[in-house]
Amino acid sequence: MKSQIWIAISVYVLVAIIKKRLKLEIELYTILQILSLTLFEKIPLDQLLIRSDCKNEEYSTDNQLNLFDLTLGH
Repeated sequence: MKSQIWIAISVYVLVAIIKKRLKLEIELYTILQILSLTLFEKIPLDQLLIRSDCKNEEYSTDNQLNLFDLTLGH
Protein backbone atom coordinates (compact mmCIF):
# COMPACT_ATOMS: atom_id res chain seq x y z
CA MET A 1 0.00 0.00 0.00
CA LYS A 2 2.76 2.45 0.92
CA SER A 3 4.70 1.64 -2.24
CA GLN A 4 1.64 2.43 -4.40
CA ILE A 5 1.32 5.84 -2.78
CA TRP A 6 5.01 6.60 -3.32
CA ILE A 7 4.79 5.47 -6.95
CA ALA A 8 1.74 7.68 -7.53
CA ILE A 9 3.51 10.68 -5.98
CA SER A 10 6.64 10.01 -8.03
CA VAL A 11 4.69 9.78 -11.28
CA TYR A 12 2.81 12.99 -10.48
CA VAL A 13 6.07 14.85 -9.79
CA LEU A 14 7.70 13.50 -12.97
CA VAL A 15 4.73 14.57 -15.07
CA ALA A 16 4.81 18.02 -13.44
CA ILE A 17 8.51 18.31 -14.37
CA ILE A 18 7.76 17.25 -17.96
CA LYS A 19 4.95 19.79 -18.17
CA LYS A 20 7.24 22.58 -16.95
CA ARG A 21 10.18 21.66 -19.21
CA LEU A 22 8.02 21.35 -22.32
CA LYS A 23 6.07 24.51 -21.36
CA LEU A 24 2.73 22.81 -21.94
CA GLU A 25 -0.59 24.54 -21.41
CA ILE A 26 -2.61 21.37 -20.82
CA GLU A 27 -3.47 20.18 -17.32
CA LEU A 28 -1.59 17.48 -15.46
CA TYR A 29 -4.68 15.27 -15.44
CA THR A 30 -4.88 15.47 -19.24
CA ILE A 31 -1.21 14.57 -19.58
CA LEU A 32 -1.68 11.57 -17.30
CA GLN A 33 -4.67 10.44 -19.37
CA ILE A 34 -2.68 10.73 -22.61
CA LEU A 35 0.20 8.77 -21.13
CA SER A 36 -2.10 6.02 -19.89
CA LEU A 37 -3.64 5.63 -23.35
CA THR A 38 -0.37 5.75 -25.30
CA LEU A 39 1.82 3.78 -22.93
CA PHE A 40 3.25 1.38 -25.52
CA GLU A 41 3.42 3.65 -28.56
CA LYS A 42 6.80 4.55 -30.01
CA ILE A 43 6.18 8.29 -30.28
CA PRO A 44 8.60 10.69 -28.59
CA LEU A 45 7.01 12.24 -25.51
CA ASP A 46 7.37 15.84 -26.61
CA GLN A 47 5.71 15.13 -29.98
CA LEU A 48 2.91 13.21 -28.33
CA LEU A 49 2.05 15.94 -25.84
CA ILE A 50 2.50 18.86 -28.22
CA ARG A 51 0.32 17.15 -30.83
CA SER A 52 -2.40 16.53 -28.23
CA ASP A 53 -2.14 20.16 -27.11
CA CYS A 54 -3.21 21.22 -30.61
CA LYS A 55 -6.20 18.89 -30.45
CA ASN A 56 -7.33 20.39 -27.15
CA GLU A 57 -9.96 22.51 -28.87
CA GLU A 58 -13.59 22.69 -27.90
CA TYR A 59 -15.71 20.34 -29.93
CA SER A 60 -18.92 21.46 -31.54
CA THR A 61 -21.98 20.17 -29.74
CA ASP A 62 -24.48 21.08 -32.46
CA ASN A 63 -25.44 17.43 -33.01
CA GLN A 64 -25.56 16.56 -29.32
CA LEU A 65 -28.97 16.02 -27.76
CA ASN A 66 -29.80 17.95 -24.63
CA LEU A 67 -31.14 15.74 -21.83
CA PHE A 68 -33.27 18.49 -20.36
CA ASP A 69 -34.97 19.26 -23.68
CA LEU A 70 -36.06 15.62 -23.89
CA THR A 71 -37.46 15.48 -20.36
CA LEU A 72 -39.34 18.76 -20.64
CA GLY A 73 -40.91 17.82 -23.95
CA HIS A 74 -39.36 20.62 -26.02
